[in-house]
Amino acid sequence: MFDPNGDQVGKVRDVIVMLRQGTQPPRVLGLVVEVFTRRRIFLPMTRVTSVDVGHVITTGLVNMRRFQQRPTEVLVIGELLDRTVTIRETGTEAIVFDLAMEQWRTRDWVLSKVAVAEGGKRFRRRRGQSHVLDWADVSGFAQMEEGQGATHILAAFESMKPADLAGVLHELSPKRRKEIAAALPDERLADVLEELPEDDQVEILAGLDTERAADVLEEMSPDDAADLIADLPTDIAERLLTLMEPDEAEDVRRLLTYEERTAGGLMTSEPVILPADATVADALAHVRNAELSPALAAMIYVCRPPLETPTGRFIGIGHIQRLLREPPSALVSGVLDTDLDGLRPDDSLHAVSKYLATYNLVAAPVLDDEGRLLGAVTVDDVLDHLLPDDWREPDQQEVDGHGP
Repeated sequence: MFDPNGDQVGKVRDVIVMLRQGTQPPRVLGLVVEVFTRRRIFLPMTRVTSVDVGHVITTGLVNMRRFQQRPTEVLVIGELLDRTVTIRETGTEAIVFDLAMEQWRTRDWVLSKVAVAEGGKRFRRRRGQSHVLDWADVSGFAQMEEGQGATHILAAFESMKPADLAGVLHELSPKRRKEIAAALPDERLADVLEELPEDDQVEILAGLDTERAADVLEEMSPDDAADLIADLPTDIAERLLTLMEPDEAEDVRRLLTYEERTAGGLMTSEPVILPADATVADALAHVRNAELSPALAAMIYVCRPPLETPTGRFIGIGHIQRLLREPPSALVSGVLDTDLDGLRPDDSLHAVSKYLATYNLVAAPVLDDEGRLLGAVTVDDVLDHLLPDDWREPDQQEVDGHGP
C-alpha cells in the first residue's frame, strides 16, 4: 500500500466484506493493512484511490487504531478461501480458491467473481474442472462450515516469515486457526508456534492429536518446546514427552529442570559445537545451516569430546566475524576467544542481560561447575523474557476497532 507520494505505508493482508442476503454480492468495506510496526489496521475503501496488480494507492489518511473484526464482517482470505460451496446450476460442490472484487458505477466495491475447483473435500476422486463464476452462481458462503480446508490460504501465505504468519493466525477465529494449523507441515507449524503467544500455542497444540503434537514439538528448538510443555497440564506434558524421540525428549526434560528466568531456562541445548581440530572451513559450513537463527549462527563453541551437550571440557568460542578473516584451512583452535568465563545455569535473567551487554554479544555459552558446555543463551530468547508476557498482544492502552 502506497500513499499519494509513492511512499510505502504497509502491506495488504486481507479484505473485509459484509455478506448480504440472497444473491447480492458482498460489499467490500475495506482492507486489513499491516504497517511497519507489524500492527494491523483497517483502511476503508473510501480512502483507496487506486487498486492495481501489486499495489494499492490511498488518499494518505490512515487511522492507526488496531483493527478488530466485528461480528458482521468476514475476512476474504482468512475465512472464504477453501470454503466448500455449491454451483447453483449443477448442484456440484466445489472449493473456493480465489475471489475477485470490482468497483461498481456507484463507487462501491463488491466481490463479484468466485474461482472454484469442482469436487469438495468430501470427495475422494481427483478434483474436476475449475470455473470462474459470478457471485450469484454459487451458494453456501453464509453457512458455518466445520473442517474447512486450508490449502489455498496457505498458498497465499507461503512466502510469509513465521513471525508474520503467526500474526495472521493470532487475528483469526479459534476455529480457523485450528484448521490452518492442522494443514501446516510439522516444521512450518513448529516455526509458527515459536512466534505465537502462549495461550495460542497451548490452544493449537491441544487441537492436534497427541502423536502429531509430539512430532511438532520435536521440530521446535528444545528451549521453545520446553517453554510450551511447561504450560501444559502435567499428565498431557508427560504423555507428549513419552511420544517424542528419546533424544529430543531428553533435551527438553533437562531444560525443564531449570528455573524459567535463568540462563539454564533460557538456553538452547543445540548450539554449533566443534572439536579443536576442526578447520575454519568446517566452522563456516556448519553456520551456513539455514535452520540456525542468526544469533546461533554468529558463534561456534569448541569443546573436547563428547560434542553433544553436556559436552566435554569447554575450550572457547569462535566469532563468525573473526572466522571470516581467516584462511579456510586454519584450525579454529588458533582463533578462539578463551577469555570469557561463560554463564552458569542458575544465573539470573538480569545477569544474563548484563553479560551480553558487557561483552557486546548476541549469544553466550552456559557452563556447569566442571566447565562443560550445557548450551547457549541467545539475545532473542533474552528479549522474549525481558519484554512483558503479553508483548505479542495488542497494546492494552490502544483503542481497538476501526473507523466507519
